[in-house]
Amino acid sequence: MATRTRLSREARQDQLLDLGAELFADRSYEDVHIEELAEEAGVSRGLLYHYFPTKRAFFAAMVRRESSRMSELTKTDSSLPILAQLHQGIESYLDYCEGHKMGVKAVFHGGASADPEIQAIVEHDMQVQQERILTAVEPGGKPTELTQIAVRSWLHFLRNACHSWLDSKNVSRDEIRDLCVHTLVATLLALPEDSRPSGIAELAP
Repeated sequence: MATRTRLSREARQDQLLDLGAELFADRSYEDVHIEELAEEAGVSRGLLYHYFPTKRAFFAAMVRRESSRMSELTKTDSSLPILAQLHQGIESYLDYCEGHKMGVKAVFHGGASADPEIQAIVEHDMQVQQERILTAVEPGGKPTELTQIAVRSWLHFLRNACHSWLDSKNVSRDEIRDLCVHTLVATLLALPEDSRPSGIAELAP
């Protein structure tokens, strides 16, 4: 058992959420038990429940923190050309994936949760990322529904590709970055002309 250390409330919550990300990274929600988390953190179950009244509340807090952190760290400079923004956004996302591997895996698993609260957190993050891309490729306009579907589908591709890359020993960061960039560009260029966003000309070869 870990030695108990006196921490501030915020520091203790962060410690517990960090440990939770490690436990939930490669295991299902049902396979992780509160008793195990308390033991790893060196705290009593009572103290853990003081911060998070249920396992569900704990898992939601963990997913919410990681989603918020990812959203903040992947902001792009809107003054850059569209392709540069795309590169910057994917590089930032890869930075986040490398620096918060356990959190990324936990959120990825959270996306498959049947819990409405968890789904809402993940959905909100997807909406934020989608709006960022749509604003970049269709500045000042309203993207078509088909464009919105294309961007949302690509975001799912990005997350799946980067999640798989975290466990890969043979795929480099540059390879996964280029794959994600080329896939979005190809997806947008594949749209019918009357559905293409106005900024698509910047992405055409």
